[in-house]
Amino acid sequence: MSSSQAGLVQSGWHAGYVVSLVAAGLLADRFGARRTFLAMSVAACATTLAFAAFSVDHLSALALYSLAGVAAGGSYTPVLTLIAQRFPAVSRGRAMGWYIAAGSLSYGIGLAMSGPLVAWGGWRFSLYVAAFGTVVGTAMAFRLMRGIPDEPHVAEAQAPVLARVSEVVRNRPAVLVILAYTFHGWELLGLWAWLPAFLAVAVARGASVDGAMVGMGALLAGLAHLTSMAGSLWGGAWSDRFGRTAVMLGMAIASLACSLAFGWLLAAPLWVLVAVAVIFNLTAVGDSVVYSTAITEVVTPRILGTAYAIRSILGFGAGALSAWLFGVVLDATRAAGYPEGTVWGLAWGTLALGALPGPICAWLLRRHPASAAMAGGRR
Repeated sequence: MSSSQAGLVQSGWHAGYVVSLVAAGLLADRFGARRTFLAMSVAACATTLAFAAFSVDHLSALALYSLAGVAAGGSYTPVLTLIAQRFPAVSRGRAMGWYIAAGSLSYGIGLAMSGPLVAWGGWRFSLYVAAFGTVVGTAMAFRLMRGIPDEPHVAEAQAPVLARVSEVVRNRPAVLVILAYTFHGWELLGLWAWLPAFLAVAVARGASVDGAMVGMGALLAGLAHLTSMAGSLWGGAWSDRFGRTAVMLGMAIASLACSLAFGWLLAAPLWVLVAVAVIFNLTAVGDSVVYSTAITEVVTPRILGTAYAIRSILGFGAGALSAWLFGVVLDATRAAGYPEGTVWGLAWGTLALGALPGPICAWLLRRHPASAAMAGGRR
């Protein structure tokens, strides 16, 4: 595949994930977060197995990976809703941090394992192993959810979707959180999509990239991603202690600096690249949990699923576009004859450009009176 085709496949999953998160949010408001979580987990098992079994070229990969994305969001926003119902505001950031850190752990292990698995059994075998993880997780989810009641609002009549959307849009603090998350998603999802390829090129050091180098790039990216667990844990705990918007601003500015510098370090020693990748993952993921927590504190539980749905459309839609645009910039600058270091520097710069308004939204939220009620009185 070309870089544009590879980016499009990744963007297809993100586009499907947008649909999934919107559906999960709306279904959770109507049928409850617990039921939505379990039903969509079963669908995720079927679609990930189909992707592993039937992908043969970039078109089939695009279709099947997009379909897998359509089922994947049931394990995200419905679970965040369940956490918000269980934990008070003063400890909610830490609780959500542990959950998002668990997601980072699974993603990092899967990515780190994929390199050796591809080398040992081929790429399709690697995909089957990844799909099996979804099956195990779903079985565990059914056991965990046993005996947990549905949320109280499920028994009540729900307002029409447009009325709920209008209520969220009129809520200025909620809109600022959603916009800040959107610009954050542009940077984070672009990072996750292209970090393995960038590290593979760095390992090659000017030679042709072969399967072993791709595997090494995936392994290094997975190890770097594992460290993002600490970002989720620290981000959630720090936001409980120091305030939501303070952590948003600090993490967003730090990850912006990494986006601006990362691509230009292609010729640097590999240990430097991996170190920066670790810092990049820590800071880019660290504020994810803060946005997820903050939105539960500025909207009522009755429309929380709808707020998450709107956030998902914008945030993951931005991520889908950024992954594709990154590949387009790679292809265009290579075709123009730019040096490889410049090619990657400009491509990573697209992530920084799209993420730039995020800290501005966080600053505006900090100035809004409603932010004083977040994190038990900390902004």
